[in-house]
Amino acid sequence: MSAGASEPADVERCPETAEAGPGTGAGTLYGVGVGPGDPELVTVKAARLIGQAEVVAYHAGRRGRSLARASAAPYIPAGAVEEELVYPVTRGATDHPGGYQGAIEEFYEQSAARLAAHLAAGRDVVLVAEGDPTLYSSFTHMQRRLTPRFRCVIIPGVTSVSATAAAAGVALVTGEQTLAVLPAAIPADRLRELAGQADGLALMKVRGDLDGVRRALVGAGRLDDALLVSQASREGERVTALRDLAADEDIPYMSMVLVPGPAAPPAPAPAPASVSVSSPATADPATSSALAAAGGAGIAGAAVTETGSVTVVGLGPAGVEWLTPEAAAALAMADDIVGYRTYVRRVPARPGQRRHLTDNRVEAERAVFALDLARRGHGVAVVSSGDPGVFAMASAVLEARAEGGYADVPVRVLPGVTAANAVAARVGAPLGHDYCVVSLSDQLKPWSLVLRRLRAAAAADLVLALYNPGSKTRRDHIDEVRACLLEHRDPGTPVVVGRAVGGAGERVEVIRLADLCADDVNMRTLLIVGSSRTCWDRETGTVFTPRHHDGR
Repeated sequence: MSAGASEPADVERCPETAEAGPGTGAGTLYGVGVGPGDPELVTVKAARLIGQAEVVAYHAGRRGRSLARASAAPYIPAGAVEEELVYPVTRGATDHPGGYQGAIEEFYEQSAARLAAHLAAGRDVVLVAEGDPTLYSSFTHMQRRLTPRFRCVIIPGVTSVSATAAAAGVALVTGEQTLAVLPAAIPADRLRELAGQADGLALMKVRGDLDGVRRALVGAGRLDDALLVSQASREGERVTALRDLAADEDIPYMSMVLVPGPAAPPAPAPAPASVSVSSPATADPATSSALAAAGGAGIAGAAVTETGSVTVVGLGPAGVEWLTPEAAAALAMADDIVGYRTYVRRVPARPGQRRHLTDNRVEAERAVFALDLARRGHGVAVVSSGDPGVFAMASAVLEARAEGGYADVPVRVLPGVTAANAVAARVGAPLGHDYCVVSLSDQLKPWSLVLRRLRAAAAADLVLALYNPGSKTRRDHIDEVRACLLEHRDPGTPVVVGRAVGGAGERVEVIRLADLCADDVNMRTLLIVGSSRTCWDRETGTVFTPRHHDGR
């Protein structure tokens, strides 16, 4: 990127002076927003500028821990000079004679001087900023100090406010409603006043005084609608009703409180009719009627009871085309959606519906949380990939109900297309005769039991559908599985390896049992191991197990 390169006409420019500008030999300061955290939310323009950068600068809370740099990392060229601007203090305690403010002002002056040295030498500087550079960003401190001497161009980014609302699946405001974006550190009376005036609220930097935020929202009568969203678009993303958050719970730095504006009055037509496996413009009237009927007879009826209900919903293995009309209707009618974040994101968002995203290994806690919500009158949908009754949330919810004293909470389970059926269909009919389904995970049972069951199923000449065949921490198990099965199966037995079936990364292949190895599997893989009767046409890739067996 040369100093005199022409710029697109649609970028916002900082003020220029006669002292520095295009053609003067000085470099240009680019304030580039890199979005809320997910590198895939970096804009095309931002990625291009970062990829051409001579100097990439970023602020960091401590050395090696820059959130902006992490978002920009995939786009930073190998030869770029990196300027890491590490804050000397991130809280109020400091030995600086000027106190916290003095330490920060000195840091900004020193940081600006470092960037100015590059700019004066004719090198462009790309200063990457979390979210958008103009919204509560450290970039503005560099902009103010450097624009009197150097040209500046701002590239907007996806804001944390937008990402947080997307994670929660809510519309912050609509129509002529007003939205207030506020730092939580403003005086309590002012916060309470603004919380009562604006229709929608986005409260930033809430970690410092979450109790104060809660009190302000209680005073404004807005607590019941408030959502705490942490790590939006990042690993560990979580959405929680603020009223349900434990008083002593520590929350991540990247947390925000949202209060959506009042939802529009419900339309006379049933909501499920607009949530179908095809777009509303092409929806088949019979399908829409079925969805509406399913919603009227399902969770909607339970939701109006005093205790609410929990419906455990199978989403199928991938997108909405795998979702049953019954499941779609239940999701549309639910007050709250609860589940592993990857699966919740597959559920079409509905205004006013609360979404609670969790990590993958908290099934028991997730189940209790859903039952608690239902006991308070909510209609809750707990989501699982595939079928919820196959190594998924149905048993977790029913266990928690039986063991935790929730007998008064109605629970029902809606089936989904299983991963085993989806993989089998891709190659033909390998599950055409008797088969056995086994999870190879040893998280909830000993590995010795897994091997004992595999031997028994293999000896019985059953086709095997193997879930959870591998992970980052279980690389050697697949070798033991192969050896165990080869005690009873021919080395040439077909094994169907299905990865991410139904998704963008789908890959399905058929290999010999003798060739199965750890490189073939991960947590998104399902294996189908044929029986002695399973047929494999290598030319077409078709695999099927005949419906008959002579008993030998």
